[in-house]
Amino acid sequence: MFHAAQPVAFFDSGLGGISVLRAAVRALPHENFIYYGDSANAPYGTKTQEEILRLSRSVMEKVLAMGAKAVVIACNTATGMAVEPLRRQYPDLTIIGVEPAVKPAAEAYPGGRILVLATPMCLQGARYRELQGRFSDAAQIHPVPCGGLMEFVERGELQGEHLRAYLEEKLQPFLGQRVDAAVLGCTHYPFLRGAIAEVLGPQTAIIDGNAGITAQLRRRLEEQGLLNPSREAGTVTFYNSLEDDAILLRSKALLELPE
Repeated sequence: MFHAAQPVAFFDSGLGGISVLRAAVRALPHENFIYYGDSANAPYGTKTQEEILRLSRSVMEKVLAMGAKAVVIACNTATGMAVEPLRRQYPDLTIIGVEPAVKPAAEAYPGGRILVLATPMCLQGARYRELQGRFSDAAQIHPVPCGGLMEFVERGELQGEHLRAYLEEKLQPFLGQRVDAAVLGCTHYPFLRGAIAEVLGPQTAIIDGNAGITAQLRRRLEEQGLLNPSREAGTVTFYNSLEDDAILLRSKALLELPE
């Protein structure tokens, strides 16, 4: 049995899921949170499904041992490859995954040109292909594989010429064309929102799914009577498989970045 004072755990292949955690901390300020970054094994986006499932199961065991009452898989690649097996393995646990925000983008820009920036493994997965197929009649959806982009966040390189050159190369086919929206299909990418917007220009909306994930988390906790009734501010505790003080400090700095 779970009780309301237990923490909600977030996990990701590295630091990107902190973008989702930030939204949850703002919306659920009385909850206690655990964040586990598996930076020692990042990136997940270049691994096989079997490797991703093995790593995700290992992290799940760790956060459950820490007393998690619910788990958010704050990684698009891990969600695509592991969320359904994990839900079967832990049927009594609330497990929330993430997915590229294709639906809100297609609804906001019907018939528009929408880019989906994500890891190659996420875009190759059946879960993403099914998602794109559902909305392919509603908008022009263009997947943009961005192998290597998450590593900029892991290094703390959120701006600069090297990042700009990378983005210009990946987005070159679309520059100078009308692009209505760019979906940030990896939880690392919201930390690069400013750089992406600078390359695509002010006419392109930048969309992520963090608000929707947080709303789903709140709803599931409410349904199960697991919202923390405390009026005290909740806590956030960071863990990382690298066991490196510098990466824990970087994690806290990302959480505290201004919007």
